[in-house]
Amino acid sequence: MSRLPRFIGYAFMAAAAMLAAVMKKEGVENVGPLPAVAVALFLGMVGVMLVFTDLMVRGLYAQVDVAKAAADEKEKVDNGKE
Repeated sequence: MSRLPRFIGYAFMAAAAMLAAVMKKEGVENVGPLPAVAVALFLGMVGVMLVFTDLMVRGLYAQVDVAKAAADEKEKVDNGKE
């Protein structure tokens, strides 16, 4: 499983933070036809969503692997007793 989506999410969050810093320092109000605040919020939201989803899926896979390993171990113990 690739970690690329999580790194893209981190990049989006960093871009949102940089855009917010530029907005505060330089007074940028628009990014193209959109308000800069909307762009920063959207980038941050998508970034958090990508990171959170990637971490949740990794946690789910880890739980499934542990459950499979425990079932295999129990099966080995049960077969050894017979």
